[in-house]
Amino acid sequence: MQDLFRLDNDVAVVVGGTGELGGAMAEALAASGAQVAILGRSETRGQARVDRIKGQGGTARFYSADALDGDSLVAARDQIGSDFGTPSVLINAAGGNRPDATLPPGADFCDLPLDAWRDVFDLNLVGGALLPSQVFGKGMVAAGRGSIINIASMSGIIPLSRVVAYSAAKAAVINLTLFLAREWATVGVRVNAISPGFFPADQNRRLLFNDDGSYTERGGQIIAHTPMARFGEAGELAGVVVWLASQRASSFVTGQNIAIDGGFASTTI
Repeated sequence: MQDLFRLDNDVAVVVGGTGELGGAMAEALAASGAQVAILGRSETRGQARVDRIKGQGGTARFYSADALDGDSLVAARDQIGSDFGTPSVLINAAGGNRPDATLPPGADFCDLPLDAWRDVFDLNLVGGALLPSQVFGKGMVAAGRGSIINIASMSGIIPLSRVVAYSAAKAAVINLTLFLAREWATVGVRVNAISPGFFPADQNRRLLFNDDGSYTERGGQIIAHTPMARFGEAGELAGVVVWLASQRASSFVTGQNIAIDGGFASTTI
């Protein structure tokens, strides 16, 4: 059974692997034997993750790339091909939100800035799924083998209050996942999505915790609606990522959106 989850013959690309969740996924893939290419804009954070993976006995390299810049993705893809071979796993973990695309309590949706909306959509849909899937998916289709894992969000399933642009963008990521799964189902490329619930990271920590470590009002509301009564930890994404990456373990799985949310979605039914 353990062999089902070995990735020794795989080259895995993690776009956004410099982030906390993307980095944890990169570590999980490397621990299962994959050669991992971490793509991102921060060489400092990227190299730190590479060093961590190497310290655990894995194989990884950092490649500077901007998920919204097709040319930089192509350059990274070509270098990865030279260093490791054709990628067979792609994790699209780039994404995020911005304050002016978020509605604070009492704000008027009609006043939401269009530029902020567009930036959030571009980051999460274009950079977070579309462009990397085009650039790296081409080689997978040609090779007749590959697994693409898009990182969506619970807010793409349930339109959470305030983060309206982010929620809409992640819903679009799920829709694109379904399209690509159908498009490439007969050519050996599987496309799935993961929708994490609430995982504290640098980007959202101040939204969830006060300086003294207690929950903010928003954090407390989330915990109250999470049956497991806690937030997720980055390492808890490892199992589903390795499962979806493995051709042997999930060979008949495509077009799925897997929620990892501590039961959060169950409280809305």
